[in-house]
Amino acid sequence: MKTERNPENTRHRILQAAFQEMHKHGYQGMRIDRILTKTGLKKGALYHHFSSKQVLGYAVLEERIQKRITALWIDPLTSFADPLEGIHTLFTELENDWDDAFFSLGCPLNNLAQEMSPIDDGFRKRIQNFFKFWQKAIADALKKGQRQGIVDSSINTENCALFILASIEGALGMTKNHQDKEVYYICSRELERYLNTLKATYTH
Repeated sequence: MKTERNPENTRHRILQAAFQEMHKHGYQGMRIDRILTKTGLKKGALYHHFSSKQVLGYAVLEERIQKRITALWIDPLTSFADPLEGIHTLFTELENDWDDAFFSLGCPLNNLAQEMSPIDDGFRKRIQNFFKFWQKAIADALKKGQRQGIVDSSINTENCALFILASIEGALGMTKNHQDKEVYYICSRELERYLNTLKATYTH
């Protein structure tokens, strides 16, 4: 089937190529001509699906990056009886979902947050809303743990969730900066140490 007769496939190809461009070069470094080369499309075909570079960038954020993080970090958290174990397990399992090259490029969401939040309010608000969504998912898991007697009932789940999320993104950012996966392993051990302090049996 010809590409023009399969618009969903064409859109998928554009988004995938744009994601790869943004992950490697950032949004500002993303070049439409490189996307066209990767996809084999004409400029008119791309702009038929995305009216501007900005619209394309927002679509990559919402339809690729956020959906992938939801599948890796947020949806699976509800399946763990112990949310503290769940958070750390998802952190350690990321090594199986991301290859070394992906670690070296960093978390695409965090990359965009650092690059675009100060200069594009559309990106900033979209990323902020997603971070809040992610934070709430962690907080809800911790609250569930409190009800089950697993998590210390005295903790502020929203604050703890914010710190855990900052720890996850910070670990990925530091790993990218150091270009050394051992940094991620160190952060994994320290995150586990922190999560253990949130257990209901922990003595303050």
